Amino acid sequence: MRPLSLACRWRPSCCSYLTLPIILFLILMKMMYFKLPIIKIKVWIFFLLFCNRNEDLKQMLESNKDSAKLDAMKRIVGMIAKGKNASELFPAVVKNVASKNIEIKKLVYVYLVRYAEEQQDLALLSISTFQRALKDPNQLIRASALRVLSSIRVPIIVPIMMLAIKEASADLSPYVRKNAAHAIQKLYSLDPEQKEMLIEVIEKLLKDKSTLVAGSVVMAFEEVCPDRIDLIHKNYRKLCNLLVDVEEWGQVVIIHMLTRYARTQFVSPWKEGDELEDNEKNFYESDDDQKEKTDKRKKPYTMDPDHRLLIRNTKPLLQSRNAAVVMAVAQLYWHISPKSEAGIISKSLVRLLRSNREVQYIVLQNIATMSIQRKGMFEPYLKSFYVRSTDPTMIKTLKLEILTNLANEANISTLLREFQTYVKSQDKQFAAATIQTIGRCATNIVEVTDTCLNGLVCLLSNRDEIVVAESVVVIKKLLQMQPVQHGEIIKHMAKLLDSITVPVARASILWLIGENCERVPKIAPDVLRKMAKSFTSEDDLVKLQILNLGAKLYLTNSKQTKLLTQYILNLGKYDQNYDIRDRTRFIRQLIVPNEKSGALSKYAKKIFLAQKPAPLLESPFKDRDHFQLGTLSHTLNIKATGYLELSNWPEVAPDPSVRNVEVIELAKEWTPAGKAKQENSAKKFYSESEEEEDSSDSSSDSESESGSESGEEGDSNEDSSEDSSSEQDSESGRESGLENKRTAKRNSKAKGKSGSEDEEKENEKSKTSDSSNAESSSIEDSSSDSESESESESESESRKVTQEKEKKTKQGRTPLTKDVSLLDLDDFNPVSTPVALPIPALSPSLMADLEGLNLSTSSSVISVSTPVFVPTKTHVLLHRMSGKGLAAHYFFPRQPCIFGDKMVSIQITLNNTTDQKIENIHIGEKKLPIGLKMHVFNPIDSLEPEGSITVSMGIDFCDSTQTASFQLCTKDDCFSVNIQPPVGELLLPVAMSEKDFKKEQGMLTGMNETSAVIIAAPQNFTPSVIFQKVVNIANVGAVPSGQDNIHRFAAKTVHSGSLMLVTVELKEGSTAQLIINTEKTVIGSVLLRELKPVLSQG
Repeated sequence: MRPLSLACRWRPSCCSYLTLPIILFLILMKMMYFKLPIIKIKVWIFFLLFCNRNEDLKQMLESNKDSAKLDAMKRIVGMIAKGKNASELFPAVVKNVASKNIEIKKLVYVYLVRYAEEQQDLALLSISTFQRALKDPNQLIRASALRVLSSIRVPIIVPIMMLAIKEASADLSPYVRKNAAHAIQKLYSLDPEQKEMLIEVIEKLLKDKSTLVAGSVVMAFEEVCPDRIDLIHKNYRKLCNLLVDVEEWGQVVIIHMLTRYARTQFVSPWKEGDELEDNEKNFYESDDDQKEKTDKRKKPYTMDPDHRLLIRNTKPLLQSRNAAVVMAVAQLYWHISPKSEAGIISKSLVRLLRSNREVQYIVLQNIATMSIQRKGMFEPYLKSFYVRSTDPTMIKTLKLEILTNLANEANISTLLREFQTYVKSQDKQFAAATIQTIGRCATNIVEVTDTCLNGLVCLLSNRDEIVVAESVVVIKKLLQMQPVQHGEIIKHMAKLLDSITVPVARASILWLIGENCERVPKIAPDVLRKMAKSFTSEDDLVKLQILNLGAKLYLTNSKQTKLLTQYILNLGKYDQNYDIRDRTRFIRQLIVPNEKSGALSKYAKKIFLAQKPAPLLESPFKDRDHFQLGTLSHTLNIKATGYLELSNWPEVAPDPSVRNVEVIELAKEWTPAGKAKQENSAKKFYSESEEEEDSSDSSSDSESESGSESGEEGDSNEDSSEDSSSEQDSESGRESGLENKRTAKRNSKAKGKSGSEDEEKENEKSKTSDSSNAESSSIEDSSSDSESESESESESESRKVTQEKEKKTKQGRTPLTKDVSLLDLDDFNPVSTPVALPIPALSPSLMADLEGLNLSTSSSVISVSTPVFVPTKTHVLLHRMSGKGLAAHYFFPRQPCIFGDKMVSIQITLNNTTDQKIENIHIGEKKLPIGLKMHVFNPIDSLEPEGSITVSMGIDFCDSTQTASFQLCTKDDCFSVNIQPPVGELLLPVAMSEKDFKKEQGMLTGMNETSAVIIAAPQNFTPSVIFQKVVNIANVGAVPSGQDNIHRFAAKTVHSGSLMLVTVELKEGSTAQLIINTEKTVIGSVLLRELKPVLSQG
């Protein structure tokens, strides 16, 4: 056909989507010219619109331009985010997995993680690329490659996945280690036979000190080997102390795991007031044995310190913004804390009732379970469970359940008035539930039984049929308890049979009349007569009760009801329902005497008119307490797949010493044997008292966590170097604690180090029993941290040098004898590069907590802190076109330089964009201004094609923005490059109190002060916006401020250490004043010029 030929000639590659409507119009006109059916026209339009809809994306992905590929990947990821299917683009996308552009590569991995499991065959073709990406210098690429590799669910690549997980578990980046923990669960589900090897990796990752990894590895532990409690012993105290700083979903997993752990390792804290009442003496048991048992029973309960550590460290998480975390802590307190302490969770759970309806539903379910056993916990918050008109039915029902559990003699009158309002609700299901609640209250509280019964009888005249029916059912249950006293109510209910149509209610009335037929002898036969007329049209449930009523009346009043009962039995004999037919035959043989009647006929009256036990109205949540609160099994009231049951408390607590982490022997060799106290040498890791943990662990933990969470190599370098530089001082401080302060002063003078006396005093005041812990951890980490430093400088060569230094150091440590004192170790240097800033770096939050607390005897207020923000912006050092395929970029990591205390740290990333190896990359001739100094990186032997490497160097800019010019050389060429620092990178952040800030600012006035007025919109003057803009421009630290309109920042220059104080004071209207106080007036004015436009713009 001619339209078909036209469609075949059209190709989407010849035109864009802008011309598509024109082409469709032309095709439509031509089809109408040939008078084709309208259905065919629709088919062709559908074909043209949808069959080629992704052709332009495929062409963009095959383009030679990175910009087109990047645009295509953004559109594809956008399609995935909107829920659209983009699987048909997999072949075109996977080709770009080896792209040199880092942004394209990231988006490709995002796509592959989503579709690798669906397109396994195509993903396998690129598995070699994924393996190469596992060694990429960028941590995001390494992590993404591992995620894609673990998403390919093919058993043949299990060995490759196993090897990749092992390598990633030892990666320097905590983000990569976190993804390794995630991959463990995927590999285990693919091949459970790898369990033993995976347990080894889990054991290794459990020792990780990074808070980023903790939650993920515990999740892997719960999936792979939840019964291996022995892996947790050594890490228990670490997990308890890290818990506050772990990400929220990691906190949930860890808390649930520690709950199970506590139930197996500690004795029950609920035995405090319980006394065994076993007074009987066993036969053959002596008086001494009986006395020993009595002493054991009377022995007071003492909580294990580790048990107390867990309860104390989880308490702050009750203030978490995440409802799951609060719920996890609540279930922990419910299952393992003493009953006297569990009450603190009630306020936090009630706070969660302000959340969305899904959260409310789960929280109310757990409160309903708790309120059955411990009513006193939630009685003060009774009004919080009152039903609102906007609540959905499921929430209303749960609140009714809780109100019923909390009802007692004191508050029942208030609750009944509340229930009267609920009965009038338009929500009929809720109104019916309220009537059931009234019945339960009447059952549980005897004093109000009659009141509730009278109220329910009044509801029988309600216009709503559902309310009346539910009232009848509840009244029937109540009357079973006191049938003699309420004959009038039964008569009243019998009259309702003419108006009530709900089958359950009609059946309940008939059952009541049948049970009490002897008390209402005149009414019962008449009711049976009416029911016989409508028997054929009744519901099956009602028919069964009519048969029962007839049988009971036949046995008690056969004179009036014999013929009527036989008539009903004849109707039931031919009913369509086989249950009714069976019941009819059974009753006939039982009550009507004939030749075939068996022995049971004699006992028919006892069978039908036996006394029935009163129903027990119980809460549906009564039996849910055997499930762990907050779990899916508790919500569904059935054991779900993967549910781990809580074990019973052990009668005798297992050995608590398994949780002690011993100090390594290397640290003991350094301690003089003649001076060490016996109690200090026997003290274990984390085994301090509760008070010491509160004061010392919080600071040491936050310090280690702030370094580990960042994921930056510079952070690990800084921590390791600081720990190593303070090892000797901590040793001397420990020795002085063993003797006296005078000995410490003599040792410090003998060493000849200026300022060491102040450091020793500071160590004595701030360090408690954790000093040995910090020392041992610094020794353990020195090798790993020094490796991270050497890797940031160069790759293979510097690693060898570091390993040789370690070997020499170990050889030097071996011959130490007991008579060697610390004074003989002056020339000993740990294996790490010394840092010129010996003061430990503190996080801003910790510095705010320690505001006003001066730990040293010196009057200096300058203490360098970690950077609060590290910009990711990179600068071009050498373009690939100018460098003949060698590209270089640099950025400022804002960390103290490891090459000198006056140098600015710079990281340079070198990329080989050619298809040939580049050899001997090094720094050539330097053209530096007077005073500038440079520490270069070690020469790089070779850089593979498409390879990349990051190296570190330091430059002393002498507190100026002068350009440092030098040559970047390869084996064949030299290229002139230069680095000019932004003024904000010449600073190091300083932590100080507001009082010290004002004191220093008062000394830097007049010529040392520069200021400017800023005009901007009010939304640009919020605290978060000002903070973000200032720290993005300059490496400064935030100073706590007691005034909302004043924001203060402090730093010091890298070279001279001069203070740089920045103040942003908000004025009325849309203006603010920017003030900078510093001795370096040139740098201050330059910084003012850079900050002013940034703060002014929106």
